[in-house]
Amino acid sequence: MADISDEELEITHSSGLLYNEDLAPVKKASRTWGWFEIFNVWSNDIQSLFGYTLAASLFISYGLNGWLVMAAIILAGCVVMVLVNLSGKPSVKYGVPFPVLIRASMGVFGANFPAMLRAITGIFWYGVQTYFASTALALLITALFGDPGGRWLGMSGVDWLSFALVWVFQVMLFWQGIERIKHFLNWAGPLVYVVMVALMIIIWYQAGSDLLPAIDTIFSGSSDFKGSPANAFLAITGTMIAYFAAVVINFGDFTRFVKSERQMKIGNLVGLPLNVAFFSFIALIITAGTLALFGETMTNPSDIIAHVDSLPLTIIAAITFFAATVGINLVANFIPPAYDLANLFPSKISFRTGGLITACVAFVVGGLWVALISNIGIAGFVNAIGAIVAPFYGIIVVDYYLLRRQKLNIQDMFSRDPDGAYYYIKGWNKRAIMAFALAAIFSVSSVWVPALEALGGYAWLIGAALGGFFYHLLMLGKRPSIEQQARAR
Repeated sequence: MADISDEELEITHSSGLLYNEDLAPVKKASRTWGWFEIFNVWSNDIQSLFGYTLAASLFISYGLNGWLVMAAIILAGCVVMVLVNLSGKPSVKYGVPFPVLIRASMGVFGANFPAMLRAITGIFWYGVQTYFASTALALLITALFGDPGGRWLGMSGVDWLSFALVWVFQVMLFWQGIERIKHFLNWAGPLVYVVMVALMIIIWYQAGSDLLPAIDTIFSGSSDFKGSPANAFLAITGTMIAYFAAVVINFGDFTRFVKSERQMKIGNLVGLPLNVAFFSFIALIITAGTLALFGETMTNPSDIIAHVDSLPLTIIAAITFFAATVGINLVANFIPPAYDLANLFPSKISFRTGGLITACVAFVVGGLWVALISNIGIAGFVNAIGAIVAPFYGIIVVDYYLLRRQKLNIQDMFSRDPDGAYYYIKGWNKRAIMAFALAAIFSVSSVWVPALEALGGYAWLIGAALGGFFYHLLMLGKRPSIEQQARAR
């Protein structure tokens, strides 16, 4: 990767409609993230309450033995590592976030379309994760003071109080900037591992020495899944890939702060295959242990800790699970929509303003999670929202690596000049929009159309692959001109 100097990243001509300081390239001298920060993005993601609940539910949803489920989750980690190495590399080089990077393929105004869809997806995730983080706080409050009872929209008074407190805490942390969020992640991720390992040891000790042998069969027959074991294995892999999809698409929002591509790759290696292997083993033992001990599989750590009946563990676990869920919620579901909304009206919406809009809409989403949204089902919810934005991944990768050969004109990304490399037709690349539409119809249909139900777990991968394929097909003969490539670095 050819090195780019800070002088070349200085925007010398830009339109106020396309530029603000939050969207501008991050200079090399200002980048402070290394492999450990990237590792903690992933560790907080998978160790959040929602991440654990999804992983644990996969052990009981397909009727496979636990080791095969664990292998499928690890495979998903390996696939995601390859995907984010590809999507993160351009932002390491040029220092721009996802909504600016995608201007190269969608057009300087056309980029608002994927940015808006990604913002909607992130806002939904943000609301859901805020609810899950609040369950940890509710567990702590209930353990210390009890729950007076009474429910509204499926949540008690303690639940609503916890939800509101978490919402306010996240906004306050976000307001202090990316560096404070980085420090928060760096202690939250490792601390959650300590609590998870402690919980695993307690469950394993109480379940006894027969737990490991029982894992081969303990989940067999516990599912209504009618497909073959191979189909179940691939469906689990696809669902876990879809869980990471929101971060895969806009990984550049984080890698723009990373010192080098090597640091990014090390962080992805440690944070994905290795981290996911260890985490899935913990989830496997705990999930099997709850079935052996309590006669039912529990997928929410808060419920498991409540059954263990240890006040010190409850307090520590509530704090750490809260921290991990808040951390990944800010990084994966708050920061991206903030950038995406800022990209819509750069001269009017700042990064912080975009964050406040995200928080307000997400409050409604999180408040309706128990009563309404969760009825869709966790796997279906993950696959559906991932499928909507999946084609943009394929479009970005094909455009950057095949069409532009890893060279972008950073100045034209912020320019409304009709002769600019990314202006296309009135700022829109209609071929890219068409590629997205064709791919999205199929990937979303694979989730919601009963006849395509067997493909639901692969919806994200199908959408991404088709998006790249259709984009490459439609852009044949439209490669950048010699003059445009000469201006690119």
